[in-house]
Amino acid sequence: MTDTLPTFEQRARGALMGAYIGDALALGPHWYYDLDALRHDYGNWITDYTDPRPDRYHGGMKAGQSSQAGVILDLLTDSLVTQNGYQEDDFCRRLDQDLFSQLDGTPMNGPGGYTSQSIRETWRLRVHEHHPWGQVSGLADTTEAAERIPALAIRYARQPDQLARLVSANTALTQHDTTVMAMTVAYACVLGSLVRGESLDTQTSDRLMAMVREGTLPFHSVTGHGEQVPPAGPEASRRAGQFPSPDALLTASCIVRAAQDPDIRIEPAWKASLVYGMPCAVYHQFPAAYYLAGRFQGDFESAVLHAVNGGGQNMARAMLTGALCGAIGGIQAIPDRFLQGLEHVDQRLAWAEQLAQQAV
Repeated sequence: MTDTLPTFEQRARGALMGAYIGDALALGPHWYYDLDALRHDYGNWITDYTDPRPDRYHGGMKAGQSSQAGVILDLLTDSLVTQNGYQEDDFCRRLDQDLFSQLDGTPMNGPGGYTSQSIRETWRLRVHEHHPWGQVSGLADTTEAAERIPALAIRYARQPDQLARLVSANTALTQHDTTVMAMTVAYACVLGSLVRGESLDTQTSDRLMAMVREGTLPFHSVTGHGEQVPPAGPEASRRAGQFPSPDALLTASCIVRAAQDPDIRIEPAWKASLVYGMPCAVYHQFPAAYYLAGRFQGDFESAVLHAVNGGGQNMARAMLTGALCGAIGGIQAIPDRFLQGLEHVDQRLAWAEQLAQQAV
């Protein structure tokens, strides 16, 4: 880590590259729920990119390559840069031409070696049943959409109202469960605040809730400031938001407070996966990512390696954690070996710089 505060551009580059690196680090040891088997196959501590075993998820791929989540992040990032902003039609066209054309509806197929439940369902409705975009989302409760929104969080970090609106719309392309959408938008708001240069601390949620009360973020505020009771009369409902509860915004600071409390310890930190849950659902993944980022802050290597070594859905955990810690510490907090070993690193660094330049 460095004592010099990172610039906006450095935070933007760190956030995007952190997401890509977290994804690629977990490519080999992805989805080991038997931790003894994970240690047997990859040793006591994974420290770098690894080849997937041929008989497991992503078999045949090589260390440093990206899963399908990284591929989709590529499509959205390239679209944002090329269009100088989010154009849903352009992104959907890329999904149709560059991804869906390579899928067959089965899990062990397609770019990245595995296709998620969420993308398979969208592919089925879009390709087999010929539904238009806007009518092809499913009920998967995973972080599938959240794994691509770091690009949006960077591009619209300085426009939090636009960020929330566009992340909600982008999520709705493939997932329509409102709890999933609320938690995904909340994660994007937290990440966007870090890219802007705000801290990940016990006040993060308060700052975001202030935006809710101002009408900037689309969440419903149940109370007034702090623990004050809500006002009587029509004012009480005037600020009702798209999402009925602000709890998704409150989660980050609650977990950061626990991560920084000396009386609450998860040792070693990779066991956050056991505390918050190893499966794929959003209510397991986001809390673990907030915990690791809150505990390690700009110590990118420690946070991401603990995310990977926790097993289960470690790819999403590492991707989400990597984006948060990359934003906190900036690109300079990411070890060179993680950049040098990542496929397409030069292109992705260039995209990150362009996103930062276009963010106004």
